[in-house]
Amino acid sequence: MAIIGHAIMLEAVAPGRAVQLAESAERHGFGSVMFSDRFAPWTAGQGQAAFVWNVAAAASARTGIAVNPGVISPTYRMHPAVVAQASATLAALFPDRHWLGIGAGELINEHVTGQYWPEPPRRINRMFSAIDIIRKLFTGREARHSDPELIMEQARLWTLPERLPKILVATAGPVTARRAGGMADGMITEGGRADQVAGLFEQLRTGALRAGTDPRRLYRVVRLHHAWAETEPDALAAAVDHWPVPAVRYPVSEVRNTRDFEQLARRLRREDFADRMIISSDLDAHRQRIQQFLDLGVDEVQLHLAGPDPERAQAVFGAEVLPKLNS
Repeated sequence: MAIIGHAIMLEAVAPGRAVQLAESAERHGFGSVMFSDRFAPWTAGQGQAAFVWNVAAAASARTGIAVNPGVISPTYRMHPAVVAQASATLAALFPDRHWLGIGAGELINEHVTGQYWPEPPRRINRMFSAIDIIRKLFTGREARHSDPELIMEQARLWTLPERLPKILVATAGPVTARRAGGMADGMITEGGRADQVAGLFEQLRTGALRAGTDPRRLYRVVRLHHAWAETEPDALAAAVDHWPVPAVRYPVSEVRNTRDFEQLARRLRREDFADRMIISSDLDAHRQRIQQFLDLGVDEVQLHLAGPDPERAQAVFGAEVLPKLNS
């Protein structure tokens, strides 16, 4: 049976409230939570950017469900050795309670180190190099790493859990999905059109087969963005005011700061969100959207419930949507 989780955006909620949302998600029947990794919010109105590892540890201590940090970029702001240590420690404290989501990064978060921001192919290569480092450290043996992208001097992890977390690659591209199938334990993707997501999963499977591994081991996560309110105008306002990211027709990974993003997000229309976010006061429309991806056989769906009152959305979805899903 697929897990239905609640994706909590740390750019939009303060850390204490994020922990409370994890607790209320569990009460309302969600099987996990996912915290975004941020150094800056997209808009000044969102106004937050707590450190994901602190919030994940606090939420894990207050709940019994999985608490997943993702998507982490272990290439610029955080060296992969540090990410490996953080994930291993979290897993040692709370066994079998998280997977490690890895991505190629976004400039708005990563520019703080002052490094050159390369083109996407190089960023993707750095991401897979980082995964190689994390894998080496997860063995518990002393390791080194040197390639054109990343260097790690002699190192080992002294604190390891009995069971290591899965490493999932976040991507919306078929080539990266195929590489992930051969190197990672699965993937995370944003919910666009269901047929496109199905194609990504097929590439993931192809990558596993080419690497000589069993594709049935792969874990597949889809994150869906929902804007719900009791009226249609309020549902649209929840999307535009609280989560304009899907509507911006510009590569958001290339946006340098909050001010620049706000300029890109001016004068958004409902149609700008098409196929990227469901905006509706009709709960059945939200249920149908989630069911589309459950029918693909995903292992986990993470629901981001955008709006001013995520606690209310949790309660409504927990009572009216989740029980009607077939997974």
